[in-house]
Amino acid sequence: MKIENFFTLLSILSIVPVTFAQLRVGFYNNSCPSAETIVRNLVSDEFKSDPTITAALLRMNFHDCFVGGCDGSILLNSTDSERFFGPNLSVRGFELIDEIKTELEAQCPSNVSCADIMALATRDSVVLAGGPNYNITTGRRDGLKTNASGVFDLIGPTASVAAFLSFFGDKTMTTLDAVALLGAHTVGVGSCGLFRDRLTNFNGTGLPDPSMDSDLVAKSTPLTFDNAFFGQIRARRGVLQLDQRLATDEATSSVVAQYAADNDLFKRQFAIAMVKLGAVNVLTGEDGEIRTNCWEFNKN
Repeated sequence: MKIENFFTLLSILSIVPVTFAQLRVGFYNNSCPSAETIVRNLVSDEFKSDPTITAALLRMNFHDCFVGGCDGSILLNSTDSERFFGPNLSVRGFELIDEIKTELEAQCPSNVSCADIMALATRDSVVLAGGPNYNITTGRRDGLKTNASGVFDLIGPTASVAAFLSFFGDKTMTTLDAVALLGAHTVGVGSCGLFRDRLTNFNGTGLPDPSMDSDLVAKSTPLTFDNAFFGQIRARRGVLQLDQRLATDEATSSVVAQYAADNDLFKRQFAIAMVKLGAVNVLTGEDGEIRTNCWEFNKN
C-alpha cells in the first residue's frame, strides 16, 4: 500500500460514526448513570494487582466478537459453551467480568449487558496500559445461544497472511484494521506451545525457523500498550509465526512499517478498529436479553 493511500484511508476511517445500528455512546447515561464508572473502577483495581489483565480482556473480546458476534456468548459457563472449546480454554478474565456484573446488578438490576461490560472493561484496561482512550458505543444485548463449533474457525498463530486478512475482511475489517488489531500482541505473553516448533523443529526440520532472529532475546514491553510489537517483527523477533509474516508479506509489510515508525498512528488506528470490531453482529433493541448472571442464560 502506498503511503499516500494509507494516510488517505486513515483519514476517512478516523471519522467513522460512533453510532452503529442502535448502539450509541452513553447508552446508559439515564438508565444507569454510574455504569461506566463502576466498570472503570473495578478494572483499575484489577490492573493494579494484575497488569496482564489487559491482554486477557483483549483476547476475550476478540474471541467473543469473532464467533457469532459481540454478544457475550464466550462468558457462558456450561460444558457445551464456547468457553470450553479450542483456543478458548486458555482465555481468562471471567472472574473480573462476573465481579463487575455483580456490582452493576446491585446498582442497576437487569440493565447493563454482559456484552457491554466486556467492551467497556477491555477499553478501560487498554487505557491503563498506556493505550488509546476511545469512545465505546453501548446498547448491546446478550446472545441467546452459544456456538462451540465456531471457536475452531478462529484464526490461528500459524495462519498465512492471506487467510488472516480474509478472516478479518469477512467482518468488514480493512488491512489497516486487521494489522492494528493484531498489534494487541504488544501486551501480554504467549504460551510456549504456540511457538515451540519455531524454536526447535520448524516444519519438521529439527531446526529453528530461519525467519527468526537467531539472537532473539526479550526486548519487549509486555505490560505497556505501544508500537514495540511492530518494531520487533520488523527485526525478525516475532514469536508467533503469523506475527512474523506480517512484516514480510507484501500485503501488510508497509502498514507494519508505518505503525513501527509512529506510535500515535498505531494507537489511533487501533481505536478506530476496536470501535468497528465492537459492532460486529451485535444484538440490540428487543433481540437477545440482558443476563442477570453473565455465565448463564436468564431463567424464564
